[in-house]
Amino acid sequence: MLQAVRKQILPTSNRVLAACFNTSAAQHSEVQYGVPTKMMATEALVEAMVAQGVTDIFGIVGSAFMDPLDIFPEAGIRFLPVQHEQNAGHMADGYSRATGKHGVCIAQNGPGITNYVTSVAAAYWAHSPVVCVTPEAGTMTKGLGGFQESDQMEIFNSITKFQGHVNNPGRMAEITSRCFDIAMNERGPTQLNIPRDYFYHEDDYIINKPLRVEKSAGGPTSLESAAELLRGAKNPVILAGGGVVIGGATNSVKALAEYLQAPVCTTYLHNDAFPASHPLWCGPLGYLGHQTAMRTIHEADVVVAIGTRLGPFATLPQYGFDYWPKNAKVIQIEADPRRIGLVKPIAVGVNGDAGLATDDILARLQLHGDAQALANKNERITKLNEVRETWENLLNDMTHDQTNAREGKINPREALRELELATPKDAMVSTDIGNVCSVANGYLRFEESPSFFAAMSFGNCQYAFPTMMGAKVGRPDRPAIAYVGDGAWGMSFNELLTCVREQIPMIAVVFNNGQWGAEKKNQVLWFGDRYIGVNLDNPWSYAEIARSMKCEGITCTHKDQVGSALTQALQHQRDGKTTVIELMFSRELGDPFRRDAMKLPKRYLSKYQSTIQSQESSTGQPTDN
Repeated sequence: MLQAVRKQILPTSNRVLAACFNTSAAQHSEVQYGVPTKMMATEALVEAMVAQGVTDIFGIVGSAFMDPLDIFPEAGIRFLPVQHEQNAGHMADGYSRATGKHGVCIAQNGPGITNYVTSVAAAYWAHSPVVCVTPEAGTMTKGLGGFQESDQMEIFNSITKFQGHVNNPGRMAEITSRCFDIAMNERGPTQLNIPRDYFYHEDDYIINKPLRVEKSAGGPTSLESAAELLRGAKNPVILAGGGVVIGGATNSVKALAEYLQAPVCTTYLHNDAFPASHPLWCGPLGYLGHQTAMRTIHEADVVVAIGTRLGPFATLPQYGFDYWPKNAKVIQIEADPRRIGLVKPIAVGVNGDAGLATDDILARLQLHGDAQALANKNERITKLNEVRETWENLLNDMTHDQTNAREGKINPREALRELELATPKDAMVSTDIGNVCSVANGYLRFEESPSFFAAMSFGNCQYAFPTMMGAKVGRPDRPAIAYVGDGAWGMSFNELLTCVREQIPMIAVVFNNGQWGAEKKNQVLWFGDRYIGVNLDNPWSYAEIARSMKCEGITCTHKDQVGSALTQALQHQRDGKTTVIELMFSRELGDPFRRDAMKLPKRYLSKYQSTIQSQESSTGQPTDN
C-alpha cells in the first residue's frame, strides 16, 4: 500500500527535486520499510505519516508548511481547513476518539500554533492520541524576535505525552514516527515541532513501520489479589471508566458483572462505558449523574474501578449526598502506574489493560467458583431495581416540573428527555461545558462505545461542536449530535462554514437561555443574585444565522417540538446537510459546578452588609463557610 502511495507522490516530488537539486526519477526507488531512500525532508514527513495510516489532517493553511501541504493530496491525505485552530485541534480529538486512530492537526508557526493550546490540553485529559504538528520559525532567525515567532516547545510541555523536536533535518522521519508511536502507546497528544526551513533538506531517510507495544493484563500477584478480594466480597460494585471505552473492554466488563451479578456504574462523562439497556446498568457518577449509581456504590464493600484514575471531580457529593463508600476496599485497574492510588486509597492496584485485566480476574474467579457475592445475588438485584425505579420516577418529576414554566420557553429537563427519546441508539453525542449540558449527563444513555464525547475534567467551552465534526469525519456512517449552550455556541458556530464547505453534515442542538448558566448559579448562591457578566442579550435567532450560512435551522418553543425537530435534523444529516436546532429555554439552573470550592464571601464594604446578611439568613450558611 505504501509503495502504491509512493508512486502517486513521485511525480510531484520529482518535479520539485529536479528543479532544486537536478536529480532524476531513477534515483527515487519506491520506499520500503527500514530501507534508506533518498528524498526531501518534506517527503520523509509525509511518508512517515502515510506509514502511520494518516488520511485526514485538520488545520489552517500557512506558509510554514506549504511544502508538505503540496503533496498531501497525492499521498492520499485530506487536508480539512477550518475557521479557527482551536477547533481544528478539537476535530482531531473527536476524530481520534471515534476511530481509535491518530487525530492530526497543523497550522502556521507562532499565532496559529498557540491557538492549539486549549484543544491539545483537552485531548490530554481525554487520553486522545492527537499529534499536533507545529512548524516553527526558521533556524537562522529563531531567537531574534522575528515574524510569528514563539517558544513552541515550552508552551506544550505540560499537556503532551511527548515533544519531538526535529533538531536536524536528517531526523525528520525518525522523530515523526516516534511522535505517532508514543501518542498511540501512551494514549495522549504529542507535539511534532519542525523548523520551517528544514522541509527543503535532501537526505537518505528510513521509513519505519508503526511501533505498537503489546499490552498486558498486569502482574500475576496483583491480579490474584484482586480475584481473592472479589471472592470474599458480599456486595461488589463495578465502576467502568474511560479506559474501558478506549480499550474496547465493554464486553469484558459485562462478562465480569454478569458472573458476579454486580451492578455497574460509569465514571463522570463516560456514560458509554456500559450499555444502558443492560439490567446491571446504574448510570454515571459525578456531577449531575444518576442517583441509582450513587446509592448503589455507597453500599459496596468492594469496588472494582476499571480504567479510571478516580478523579476528584468525578466523585464529588451530589444531591446533598456524599456517596463514595468510605469503608469499601477498592481494586483499581489502570494502564498508567502513576495514577494508581493517586486520588482514592486502594486495596489492590493492577497496572494493566482494562480488558485483559478484567478477563484475567474473571478467569481466576471461575476457576474456583466460590465467590460469596453469588450467595445473595437475588437480594442485590432486587435492591438495584428498586433504587433505579425510584431514581427514574424522581427524574421524571424533575423533568415535568412546571414551577418556573414560561410561555414560549421550554423547561431544560423536558427538552433533554425528549432528545434522549428521539436519539438513535447508534448516535454519537458530544456535550459542551455549561449548566444545561451538564444536566444532560443524567439523560444521555448509550448502547455502544465510543459514543459520548465531552471535555472531561479540563472543562473548556467551545468543545462539543468541532469535536463532533471530527468524529463525523472519522465515522461518517453514524449520526453525530452536539449539545451546546448559547454561550459556548458563540465560540464555535463559525465552523458551520466548514461543515458546508467540507461537506461534514452535522447536528447542533443549541440551548438558548440567554445566560452563562453555570457561573450564574454561583452568583445566585453566593453573591446575592448580583448578576455581572452572566446574562446574554441574544436579539438574534441562531436558526436564522444557520440558514444564512447555507445550513438548515429549526427553532423550538415547546417541548412537543423537540423530538420531531431532532428527527427532521437526522434526515437532513443523512441527506448531507447540517442543521442547527435552537431550543428556546427558560432560565432554570441545575446545581453549581464547584460547590466544594465556593464560599459565601465576607464583605467589609458597608453598602454590601445588608445584602450579605440577608443572603446568610436565606441560605442558613455563615458567610465564612
